[in-house]
Amino acid sequence: SGHSWVNAVKKGYRDDPGLYLESDCDEQLLIYLPFTQQVKLHSLLIQGPERETAPSAIKVFVNRSSVGFDEAESEVGTQTLELESDDVLEGKPVALKYVKFQKVQSVTVFISSNFDDEDVTKLSKLVLFGTPQFTTNMGEWEKACKT
Repeated sequence: SGHSWVNAVKKGYRDDPGLYLESDCDEQLLIYLPFTQQVKLHSLLIQGPERETAPSAIKVFVNRSSVGFDEAESEVGTQTLELESDDVLEGKPVALKYVKFQKVQSVTVFISSNFDDEDVTKLSKLVLFGTPQFTTNMGEWEKACKT
């Protein structure tokens, strides 16, 4: 469909208020985001274009590459969040349990419902905030390049 994950996740697209990700056959969405290196996450931002169809309940899974809808629904996630409609409409970051989000290689975000139990959920922005697990000391980088 024309309402793919790129609209909510990719920089540039996610900042366009006219673009959004839309669920196709019910209100649930499942988004898998792998990282190129380990990261530590401290918060996430979920934004919906309108209150009725905006995500209201989500589960986040860490380092689980093959979570399907059945597992996402029945299993306990790394963290479950019940979102406030004002936070979702304004795009305010929500704190994650920092100790549970260390050494993260991938994140799966399961959106289980929206605020008005609509058949379709719309997500206009999904942003994860954190830092790389390992950083490069550029002073030592120079020495390594000279050898």
